[in-house]
Amino acid sequence: MWDRLFKTFLTKSFKRGSLKITLNDGSTLQLGDGSGDPIEVIFHTDDLPRKILTNPDMAVGEAYMHGTMTIKNDDLYGFLSLAILNLGRNGERFNNPTNGQKFMQSARKILRKISQHNPVGRAQQNVAHHYDLSDQLYDLFLDEDKQYSCGYYKTPNDTLEMAQAQKKAHIAGKLRLEKGMRVLDIGCGWGGMGLTLARDYGVDVVGVTLSKEQHKVAEARVAAAGLEAHVDFRLQDYRNVTEQFDRIVSVGMFEHVGVPHYAEYFEQVKKLLKPDGVALIHTIGRCAPPNVTSPWIAKYIFPGGYCPAMSEVLPVIEDANLITTDIEVWRIHYADTLRDWRARFEANMDQVLEIYDYMFCRMWRYYLIASELTFRLDRQVVFQFQITKDQQAVPVTRDYLY
Repeated sequence: MWDRLFKTFLTKSFKRGSLKITLNDGSTLQLGDGSGDPIEVIFHTDDLPRKILTNPDMAVGEAYMHGTMTIKNDDLYGFLSLAILNLGRNGERFNNPTNGQKFMQSARKILRKISQHNPVGRAQQNVAHHYDLSDQLYDLFLDEDKQYSCGYYKTPNDTLEMAQAQKKAHIAGKLRLEKGMRVLDIGCGWGGMGLTLARDYGVDVVGVTLSKEQHKVAEARVAAAGLEAHVDFRLQDYRNVTEQFDRIVSVGMFEHVGVPHYAEYFEQVKKLLKPDGVALIHTIGRCAPPNVTSPWIAKYIFPGGYCPAMSEVLPVIEDANLITTDIEVWRIHYADTLRDWRARFEANMDQVLEIYDYMFCRMWRYYLIASELTFRLDRQVVFQFQITKDQQAVPVTRDYLY
């Protein structure tokens, strides 16, 4: 029954490209209009069609990780590109969803508040799952400054290092920094942003992170740079910070806050920001209505994480009595960042295998490729919200940025 439903569903939904699927019993499906490079996929278990029908994103990701689904020439990029173009990211926009898919989507939306409940203790556990991995792993694909967020590509020829430096400079411009200001970096990571702002702009930085491994590296970098008098990296939840600051910056951390905590987050930003202060929040978002996190991403990569729709963020900023003075949407920049990360990750696969096992490598390759294609082919973007308490705190035109 499941094979029949699977074949019917894919035949109705898969209209573009050329995809051949060989099921475990040897039967084949030829899908699409025959255009483009052909993609061939082989299923190695009988239950995979049922799993894909009921929970497609989880099933496909796990099947690739465990090798119960293989792709000719390991063309995961081509396969996921074709899947996204025909079905929509994470199975959320199927043309003809089955009752099982409808049920799973509804259940995930109902359970969203539970999965995104991130009190202090749980937030640290979720952060540790991803950011307390081996430092060697991140060194194999990030830039030298260990920027683990979207770069800013001004031209197609920009290197990863250039894009990350341009990202930091762009954010610093929006912060309108002056020498001697106090800056809070919420989610400071390995310290690259804070160190850059202190060294290049003459400000004093307090950075907070929940990752023990990131904090250890960040502190060592402060000492190596001789900036102990100007940079204070803390292993601390942002909700426990009590001082006030001239500027607040947060890059790639808001995705871990969770919708149930948005009001708490912006109330804390308001509390910590001086009357004439400026905050810059840089976060992955979606140019689509509110939805849910991919269950595969939530289980294996970012537990508790969620990329918001703009409609979920702006009302909370307004409720906190903060003023949004600028909104910018970055589109393909993160796709290009992930392309560069993936190229370095794949080039260093042998070294990754010395740290982690083969399944981990397949999991991370799936994560990097799926994420890149979500930004390149679907409606995933980056939002930058510039926020103040006083609408006169920043110039009334954007000329100061350029």
